[in-house]
Amino acid sequence: MHDIWNPWHGCKKCSEGCQNCYMYYLDRIHGNFDSDKVVKTGNMNYPLSRNRSGKFVIGSGELLRVCMTSDFFIEEADEWREEAWDVIYQRPDVKFFLLTKRPQRVERCLPKDWGEGWENVFFNVTCENQRRADERIPIMHTLPFKHKGIMCAPLIGKVSIAEYLKEGQIEQVICGGENYDGARACHYEWVKLLHDECVDADVTFSFIETGNIFVKDGIVTRMRNKTEQAKLAYNQGLTYKGKPIHYNLTDRLGLPIEESCYAPKFKRHCLTCGSRPICNGCEDCGKCAEEFAEPEEIELFDSVRKLK
Repeated sequence: MHDIWNPWHGCKKCSEGCQNCYMYYLDRIHGNFDSDKVVKTGNMNYPLSRNRSGKFVIGSGELLRVCMTSDFFIEEADEWREEAWDVIYQRPDVKFFLLTKRPQRVERCLPKDWGEGWENVFFNVTCENQRRADERIPIMHTLPFKHKGIMCAPLIGKVSIAEYLKEGQIEQVICGGENYDGARACHYEWVKLLHDECVDADVTFSFIETGNIFVKDGIVTRMRNKTEQAKLAYNQGLTYKGKPIHYNLTDRLGLPIEESCYAPKFKRHCLTCGSRPICNGCEDCGKCAEEFAEPEEIELFDSVRKLK
């Protein structure tokens, strides 16, 4: 996918949220049964790649999700991480979304010139249940990052983060249910609690997908189609736009670039997707004929949604 950068692949299961890991499932259906073997991919320089016209494939202001089939801070990748940090350093105009279940390893894995953090790195910890929230968020609060967030996915239990939000460090909370074989149910009241706590703290909250099994008012909804899951999540009306997240991005010479230099483009079917608030948008590859939604159409759609 356009907005994913996997410099290495493979991971070791380390907590409850790993039980039904989607990467293990997808590897298995493609004939790879060594998902716990961490290997360097051929994509290390993807953020630096250019198209035929000489422009970067990933434009200024875009967001790249890093290591979606591994963990950026996993021990087995220690020998390659400095190379990855160097790539991130060379693109100060791109936002890099780092997600980990291993915050206890982060401090020792930072570059020597890290200081108080780089402006283009958005650091997130996974909090699939209360145990892991209470374990990982306090560690995250001690780490030197300019931007911090929480990923409650797969949400497999009730999680309260109100006390942690009071610290003022968390800028975004993402929530989603579990998918694929063995998926555990996601309950509406768990999502609503996180939403309400984020609203009280004016922190952006995104319910991106329900997962295979969604329970609300005693009714169990089962669906494997992720597009339908994202639509059902959107229809719960739990998306909340909190305080803006400001990235002081620069070009490679250190000169500031406008935050509006990149505006995501969305197809019309994206208007009802739970992931839209955090999505990088369509790369406009030309492989489909669906028309893009105009900015004013998106604004009108969202304003009507708020009135319902």
